[in-house]
Amino acid sequence: MRSFFSNDLRLLNLQRRTLMAGKQDDLSGCTFEVHGKVQGVFFRKYAAEFAKVNGLVGWIMNTESGTVVGEFEGPSVSVDAFKHWLRNIGSPKSQIDRCQFKNERRISQLHFENFNIRR
Repeated sequence: MRSFFSNDLRLLNLQRRTLMAGKQDDLSGCTFEVHGKVQGVFFRKYAAEFAKVNGLVGWIMNTESGTVVGEFEGPSVSVDAFKHWLRNIGSPKSQIDRCQFKNERRISQLHFENFNIRR
């Protein structure tokens, strides 16, 4: 079964590869919290798929208060693309009210090996 945003992912991945030519050491990361209808709508699943396709590492999880939180790192261009996805796109049935990013930083190396959904 094809993901609803597979063409968008391919386009972003192509843009990322193009922009990253010669910029492999340009890494950044941040933490986030997404508010709205983001639980019970496969938000974490779609977010993890987007993150993995775009070379990001980190984690994502639901909170008891109904939000989704996480942390991610990777090439700065991919970080920016994921921030846009978290703030404006989300999963097909989600409704994002707002997304807060904190601890935005440049890093010299990745602190995670992959992108995980935490329970």
